[in-house]
This record gives sequence, C-alpha cells and structure tokens, in this order.
Amino acid sequence: MDSAKIQHLGERAAKAEAEIMALMQQLSMLKSGVAGNDVEDNSEAEKLMAENAKLNYRINIMKRALEDNGGQRSAKKCKPESAPNGMVNILLKLEELFSLAIEQAFPNVKGFQVVVVPTTPNFGDYQFNGAMSLSKLLRTMGKSLNPREVASVIRENVPSNSVIDTLELAGPGYINIKLKASFVQEQLSLLLTRGVRPPCGVEKKRVIVDFSSPNIAKEMHVGHLRSTIIGDSICRLLEFLGHDVVRMNHVGDWGTQFGMLLAHLEDRFPNFAEETPPIGDLQSFYKESKIRFDSDADFKKRAYACVVKLQSHDPVYIKGWQAICDVSRREFQKIYDRLDIKIKERGESFYQDLMKKTVALLEETGVLKEDDGRKVMFAPGIAVPLTIVKSDGGYTYDTSDMAAIRQRIHDEKADWVIYVVDLGQAGHFETIFACAEVAGWLDRKKTRVEHVGFGVVLGEDKKKFKSRSSETVRLVDLLDEGLRRAKEKLIEKERDKVLTPEELESAQNAVAYGCVKYSDLAHNRNGDYVFSFDKMLEDKGNTAVYLLYAYTRIRSIARTANITDEQIKKAVADGIPLGHEKEMKLAKLLLRFPETIVRLTVDLFLHPLCEYLYEVSTVFTEFYDVCYCVEKDRTTGQIVHINMDRMALCEATANVMAQCFSLLGLKTVQKM
Repeated sequence: MDSAKIQHLGERAAKAEAEIMALMQQLSMLKSGVAGNDVEDNSEAEKLMAENAKLNYRINIMKRALEDNGGQRSAKKCKPESAPNGMVNILLKLEELFSLAIEQAFPNVKGFQVVVVPTTPNFGDYQFNGAMSLSKLLRTMGKSLNPREVASVIRENVPSNSVIDTLELAGPGYINIKLKASFVQEQLSLLLTRGVRPPCGVEKKRVIVDFSSPNIAKEMHVGHLRSTIIGDSICRLLEFLGHDVVRMNHVGDWGTQFGMLLAHLEDRFPNFAEETPPIGDLQSFYKESKIRFDSDADFKKRAYACVVKLQSHDPVYIKGWQAICDVSRREFQKIYDRLDIKIKERGESFYQDLMKKTVALLEETGVLKEDDGRKVMFAPGIAVPLTIVKSDGGYTYDTSDMAAIRQRIHDEKADWVIYVVDLGQAGHFETIFACAEVAGWLDRKKTRVEHVGFGVVLGEDKKKFKSRSSETVRLVDLLDEGLRRAKEKLIEKERDKVLTPEELESAQNAVAYGCVKYSDLAHNRNGDYVFSFDKMLEDKGNTAVYLLYAYTRIRSIARTANITDEQIKKAVADGIPLGHEKEMKLAKLLLRFPETIVRLTVDLFLHPLCEYLYEVSTVFTEFYDVCYCVEKDRTTGQIVHINMDRMALCEATANVMAQCFSLLGLKTVQKM
C-alpha cells in the first residue's frame, strides 16, 4: 500500500468520474428530447458511480494505513484498524477522542466524565453535550468561559482520526458529530467479512449469575419464569462479551420440608433405601405429605426426627433425599431443555458445612450480637439485622446466603456476582451485601455485586397470574399452551400449506418459546407485566412474532436470488458505496450494535436490546422499500439485476438480528 498505488487508484476514480459526467449529460439531453432513442438508460451511470465510490473507499483506507505507519494517529485504545478480534464501539471511540481533546485544551481538568450520546439524523450521528458542566467546573478553577466557548475550544483540539467527518457547534454548547462515510463503509465491510463479533476493549471478568432457583419437590411455576429467562439472557450477553460466566442454580434442596417428605416416603415406599422409589407425580407427593404434616401430630413429630437424621447425614435418609432430588431434577431439566437453558446446580445443601465455618468467622471478628437467644448481625444504616443462628442453634436462609457470598468471592474468585431474584428480596440482598462488607469479605472496589430484581407476572385482569382453579400456573402448562397457540397462529397464516411438517414444528417452537421470552425481556424488568398470549402472538409491532417473520423474510432475499455468503463477501471486498441515505442510515444503525450491548452491562436492563432489534427491523423496511436489491422482469418474473452492495446490507442486517436473537435466547428458523 504505497503512494504509487494510491495514485493509480486515484486516476481510475477520476476516469470513472469523467465517464459519469458524460453519461449524466446524455441523460439530461434525453430528458430534454435532444438525444436519440439509442441513448442508454441511467443503469450504466449507476454502475460507474458505485465503482467510483468503491475506488475512493480503497484510496481512503490506504491513506489511513500510510498515516498509521508514520505514527501520526492518536487515541489508539480501540482504534478501528487494530481491532481484528472485536467490533469497534463507536461511542467509546468518540468518548476517547473527546477525552483527549479536553486533556489537551484544559490540562488542569482531571478525570472529567465525557458523555457522548446518539442523536437524531437532523443534527448528525452523535452529540457531545458536556460543555455546560465543564464550563461550571472551569469557573470554580478561576477560568471564565461560557459553554459555547468551551465547546469551540474542545472542537479545535479533537485529534486527527478516521472516524469523524464534521464537528458542528449547536445551541449553547453542543457539538454535533457526523461520522465519515469511509469509516462506516470500512466497518460494515469488516462486519460482513469477519462476522458480528464482541466489541473490543471489554475487560474480562469471572462472573457468577445466580438465577432460576426452584425448590426441590415442587414444580416450576410462572413465578420462576422471569428469573430463568432474565438470568439466561444476562449469561448469554456476558458470555458473548467474553466473560467467564458460571450459571448457578441455587435450588432449595435442604431444610425442614424434607422431614415431612422423608417421613411420607418411609410410609409409601418402605424399601426406598434398597430400591429407587417410583415417585411419579412429585407435586402430589408433596401435597400429601403437607396435609399429613398439618393434620397429624404424630406424623409431624416423625418428620422433625427425619430432619435431624438427614442433617446428621444418616446414609439411609441421604439416599431418600437424593431420590426425591433426582425426581425433581429430571422435571426441571425438561423445562430447561424446552427453553434452551444451560445451568449448573448448586443447591442450599452445598453450603451446609460452609455455614459452620461462616458462623465461626463472624464470631471471630466480633460482628455477631446476642438477641433473645439468637445471634444476629447488623449493617450500618439498615434497621433489620440478619439472623445468623436461631435460638435453637439452627441456621437460616441468612446464614446460607452469607456462606454463599463468601464462597463465591473467596473460593470462586468471582469479580462480579449477580442475583436474579424478584424485587421483593431487594432489602434482603441489600443487607447481605452490606454485612459481607462489614465482615471484610466484600470490597466493592474489587468485586461488583448486584441484585437484578424484577416485578411479578400478572394475568389479563391485572392481578397475580393464576390458573382457573386459582392455583399458581405451572410452567409446563404455560409452555404447552404457548405451543398450541403458536401452531394455531401459523395455520391461520396458512404456513402449514408451504412448510414441511418438520419446518412447521421448528417454526412452532421458535414462535411459542420466543414469544414467551421476548414478551418478558421487552418490558422494563422493574415493572410488573401482563401475560397475554394474544398480545405476544401479534405479528405487528415490537413482538417476537413480527421480528422472527422479518428476519426470515430478510434471509429469504438472498436465498431467492441464489446468492451465497462467499459471493457477498467477495462483492464487499472493495467496500460498499452507501450512496443512498437509507443505505447509510441502516449501516450506521447496524454499527451501533457494540455500544448497545456494552450499555446493557451498566444496569443489566435488557429491554434496550429489544428496542434496538425492533429499530433495526423498521429501518431495514425503510431501506428495502426504496432501495431495490433484486429487480425482476414484470412480465416473466425472472431476475434481471441483483445489486450486490444492497444484498450485502441485507446480509449484515440479518447477521446483527441473529446475534440479538441469540443474546435474548430466541431461536430463529430459515422458513416461517
């Protein structure tokens, strides 16, 4: 890539421009009735314009390469050309450039938080709006500049770079940022040739995500739905970003309830120690034991005795406990398989021995207080203490959770611990985190801990979601109903007439499970949401059904034109012109994928990803409506022209959408 090659390409570009001008002149004459009927239409001019754009694109790349070799570039933390293993986070790149500008312009200002935000196309692509706060800060330092003056100085000090085209002052101190077309073209080509990759510049961490957490001997119900779906999506996001993620299922597999289950097991299957008890319906088994526990004093006494034997690790009762747990695990796994959830079980039983050590460590540090026979622990600013040891010497959920957080930080070496549990437990986790700090186990400067809370699922009557018999809705029943309704929806759209039985089943599963997941994730998790299959299965608006249909339609464009991935990659090797405003708008939106997913890690709200996915779909529709990708003969219906650059945009859109679906845990299908 030397200057001679650049000169050669420049000459080709100039020649193409001359030919374009000649053709445009002929077209103008044709419209005026001067030229004859043998003058060609504007298709030749369009081809030459595309060729010219590609040549100029390559020239710009080579010029930047020569600049880099000469060491003339600044802000190299995440520079576009040096990120072969990750996509460029444009927002981060711009923040780096403006940070450098502020350091250069105002060297006495240290640690100023630069904020760059996407803006409307009328103003540019992004906007820096920190001039006002910086102006106030400078006044405290004895330097009087109004916000517009501050913005002007910053603009003049933004380093030379390959990203920004123009910087325009607006209003009382905003700086509107427009990206270079060549940069957008280059990054789009990389997206197509290298795939949708995680953004560069992400610091890798070891993360433990505690989610789902059903109770042994009880069926999973709608109350477990949100934790399972949200937790899985968070794991998918963090795994994609390159973090070392441990998916933890903190199941309720220990406690006094096992006493009544074991006592009932003894009566129903006396030889359970020799043969695995054939427990069929564990839910019914649990209900039977609970009725006996509540109504039979002798049975209750035996149940407490069984708890003592279990907690002393009597091998006979351990075997019965394991048999009950195994039945539950098999039922849980059926749900996880249907929802494509991967999770590692580590129940409360795992922490039983660790709880003794936990109590001993807390006693050594002198943080436990006696309270009416109990041992409790207070945290600064929190009125209600943790009960670490009960008056009878037993342990509590507080003890278990303190043992767990210590084990995760101390033994697992977690840099980040996430608890995906309903908002009703917010106070409990606030206390656990605060007490872990008091104990010296948690240093928030080194370890990030957070409770990812969520609201409850409501029925269409806006009350807590219940079955017709006023019982909690079983998750298996909910998924079965989703499958039934999804099939009805597909048949209503006559998809059964064009899809094979196998394709119809795949589409049914994708729609059924996808709509349940997407409806949850598309809502702000802090709020309650109404569960309605009718709304979930609508094929308009921001729904899974609409987006899955949109995705399959985009994929079908290349399939119908018989275009392969290799052909598209070859076509974009010299760049994509992006001459139409709708092409450029779509390309810029696709390149916002890295900043979108990085933003999710700030607060672990997932609905912005759903909003982004929907925006991609709608902007693609705008593009496709006015930018013809495949032209057909109106009489024969045969394809007469394929615009490979626009086919590449279709491919890029589908690839980004597919990755979004994957992060949300939705499966796509080729035909729907």
